Amino acid sequence: MVSNPGSPVRVEHDGALAVVVLDRPGQRNALDAALKVALRDALDRLGRDPAVRAVVLTGGGSAFCVGQDLGEHAAALEADPATAFATVTEHYAPIVTAITTMPKPVVAAVNGTCVGAGLGFALACDVRVLAAGATLGTAFSGIGLTCDSALSATLAAEVGVGRARELVLLATPFTPEDAVGWGLAGRVVAPDEVLPTARELGLRLAAGPTAAYAASKRLLAAGVGRSLAATLAAEADEQAALGLTAYHQGAVAAFLGKRRPEFRGE
Repeated sequence: MVSNPGSPVRVEHDGALAVVVLDRPGQRNALDAALKVALRDALDRLGRDPAVRAVVLTGGGSAFCVGQDLGEHAAALEADPATAFATVTEHYAPIVTAITTMPKPVVAAVNGTCVGAGLGFALACDVRVLAAGATLGTAFSGIGLTCDSALSATLAAEVGVGRARELVLLATPFTPEDAVGWGLAGRVVAPDEVLPTARELGLRLAAGPTAAYAASKRLLAAGVGRSLAATLAAEADEQAALGLTAYHQGAVAAFLGKRRPEFRGE
């Protein structure tokens, strides 16, 4: 089932899995105002929908996302340079927040070129599948800008501060194979296998323990800057809360009974 016909963001539903498609293929999914608003609103809606238990984010056509639509940006600069960057707080920040705080897993199906804010969106996702031959990059310094979409935090967390500095300052493109070698992504597949692989992962996650995934996302997001004592306390609180759920108790019984656990109705 497909929702949002005619929108620059297409949402396809497959049971408990939602596939979100950036749908400006003629512009390589460059982020104009309409696409940014549609993506922000779609992610917010899916995050609150209990029927959706996992999300795949991908691009239509041959690119994942080439970042900001520079034609639109040039017009905003000409109109008023003082407000040209309002989109960072109005659109980019809410989009990344929606992905990272969504209480369910998000898989990035990076089907092609992925740079600038597009790379920030991909790094905000929990799992990434990359197309062989895709071009990745930060791109910002090439137009005299710095990071947005949380890239300064997520890139450093994934590849290390030293390599992140080099990638941001030099804006050198890199390959999916580089990304996997640096620990940035889990797998590289042929371009025509990106979405099927991401769908398979998404359906697997959608059938899993959604509340446990949400707790894991919270713990991992806060764990880097938190003290050991605070981390241990947070883990204890999350485990105790999950232990009260019927799906956890049912899963334990299923394992002991040598049955496959089923996570339903969380």
